[in-house]
Amino acid sequence: MELSLSARTVAEHTVLEVGGEVDVYTAPELRTRLVELATAGARSVVVDLRRVEFLDSTGLGVLVGALKRLHAAGGRLALVADHERLLKIFRITALDRVFPLYASVDAATAASGADPGTGADLGDSE
Repeated sequence: MELSLSARTVAEHTVLEVGGEVDVYTAPELRTRLVELATAGARSVVVDLRRVEFLDSTGLGVLVGALKRLHAAGGRLALVADHERLLKIFRITALDRVFPLYASVDAATAASGADPGTGADLGDSE
């Protein structure tokens, strides 16, 4: 399955809808799109993962890199995931303590004030 990416604006948030598989082959495309959004001035990015069928460690690294990039620019990154298979990945890797995770785009955009990932130690991995 291929990767699909679609960006839209909701209030002051940029929502990147991701679909398909995020793996070693498609993660560079996701990384490029996230860098483009940040370079274009997006400071509050919500990555909607509800249509993602598969996410591997390369994809997780891309998301961590985007979080670090946005935090360095004074921005925020939130994730939307409602499937247990994805939520389990975030719990197992303890990234549920780094990323603010929401069940819907509406919840993520409504919670724009608090970002539990802001104070987390993100290390140097990308």
